Amino acid sequence: MPRSYPVQPPGFAVVPPGQLVSAVTCVEMRARPALGPPQERAGLSLPRLVTPDLGLYRDLVRAVGEDWLWSSRHEASDEALRALAHDPLVEIYALQDGDERIGLIELDFRQPGECEIVLFGLVEGAIGRGLGRYMMQRLLAIAWSHPIERLWLHTSHLDHPGALAFYQRSGFRPFAFWIEVFDDPRLMGIFPRTAAPHVPLID
Repeated sequence: MPRSYPVQPPGFAVVPPGQLVSAVTCVEMRARPALGPPQERAGLSLPRLVTPDLGLYRDLVRAVGEDWLWSSRHEASDEALRALAHDPLVEIYALQDGDERIGLIELDFRQPGECEIVLFGLVEGAIGRGLGRYMMQRLLAIAWSHPIERLWLHTSHLDHPGALAFYQRSGFRPFAFWIEVFDDPRLMGIFPRTAAPHVPLID
């Protein structure tokens, strides 16, 4: 039996079952910030993954982003993902605690004069230990070592609830809102149905 919905007020729209809506905030930084001396944390390193193995890369994206429904790298074909990850203007870094990979940064310099922070996050067990500040300080130094005039990213309400405030404390300023509608990756079999428990599953 088809579902019926109450009449929506003006400005509202029904999202079909199996799809999700993401309220996106875009933030930017237009000048290099004043950076203090780099933090040193025992055992931590942030090596660049040059031409990373696709399996390793997807595993790290999953470990960091499954509960935030970061699905684009899993939906991409091997050919498309290899072209992206191996592009010299795309820089991928893994935060390591000893030999364990616990965080991910992906920077895209393909637009002249700009850098987009495409991916930035930590595995669940590393959140709340001040490692995000460490990663951001290193990221800012890396990004602004390039000839850019703008550093930007977008975050959504599906991300960690503290994400937007963290970026603002780091010196980013909101400049746009977007709305994204996409297929729920849990229903596509990309992630388990138990992923992202803060996001209702409607099928």
